[in-house]
Amino acid sequence: MQTQTAPPPGDRGTALRPASGWDLIAWALLIVRFTLGWIFWGGGSRRFIYAPQKLNPHAASWMANKLQTAIPGALLGTGSMLAYLLHHFTLLYGALIFFSAVELVFGVFLIVGFMTRLSALVTIGLSIALMLLFGWQGATCIDEWTMASATLAMGLALFLGGSTAGSVDGWLLRRSPALERKTWFQWLGSGAWPEARLKRWSLIGTIVAGLFIVLTYNYYRGSVLTPFHGGPTSPSRHALTLSRGRLLKNGAVSFRVAVMAGTAAEPSHIVRIRLYAPDGRAVERWNAITLSHLSPDRIHNGFAYNRFVPGFVGLVARVGAEATVTLPPRRSRLVLVPGRYRLDVRTVSGARYHLPVSMP
Repeated sequence: MQTQTAPPPGDRGTALRPASGWDLIAWALLIVRFTLGWIFWGGGSRRFIYAPQKLNPHAASWMANKLQTAIPGALLGTGSMLAYLLHHFTLLYGALIFFSAVELVFGVFLIVGFMTRLSALVTIGLSIALMLLFGWQGATCIDEWTMASATLAMGLALFLGGSTAGSVDGWLLRRSPALERKTWFQWLGSGAWPEARLKRWSLIGTIVAGLFIVLTYNYYRGSVLTPFHGGPTSPSRHALTLSRGRLLKNGAVSFRVAVMAGTAAEPSHIVRIRLYAPDGRAVERWNAITLSHLSPDRIHNGFAYNRFVPGFVGLVARVGAEATVTLPPRRSRLVLVPGRYRLDVRTVSGARYHLPVSMP
């Protein structure tokens, strides 16, 4: 005679059928799904609802200023793509609206658990794009790399596991169980995967995402294949590049200058420029006061957003700014002899940059 074992007291009244593995995965990933959705919804909602000035071309917080700061350290040609957008306003504005709308819509989809795998794939793409553009930034640590790495891993986990817990996908499955067998819902929604498929894509995702994360970290900071370093593009110390130096016979000097490193939160200041003759004598000097009163028509900026401008102390510019600057002669009747001259540029932090200049 068979006897039935009574359930333990603490289990009375609970369902006898154990939850499926997919349900358990969904419950484990519930907070991951909500957090990832909130991160991207927050980015889109700020621009459309809470801080619309970010999409206002006339506001100081206009998003183009932030995009321009990414140019110096952007990877895989994305800096050139940004420069192109910044020179074409219609494309730039359309791209910002589209990007913000994608963040908003798919952030909401993740929060409510609708088309979870599709939404996760979109956030994976956004994370990769953000890594390539802004991964090098962060004054004290590589903050943007950390955020992109975390959201990439979270998106991959949700793509693999889907979400049937507390989600619209789960509600749809309960109403229409046949969706479980639909190929499109398995890949875009939260349909259960065969065990072999899950293992295969988990292994592929771990290898590809792991390599991307580790190699970008090595590129930005080393500590994997090389010793620790501050990055090819420093996110904490401003650096200038000088080029196209020209010297006119009356002593006027023209040169190209760009801020190609540093923290995006603070501008760089040029406080002194000197012109040295071939024999080493300083034949012209432009101090902080002279530079702060330089006529704006002598500064031809390459972009309409982050710009070189006369500031309270010298010339001021944020990361990504570039311009051709023409300095007028300060000494009358200055006669320059042919030879190799040198321009010496000094910033408020004490950094010095040198550029050969020659007469045409």
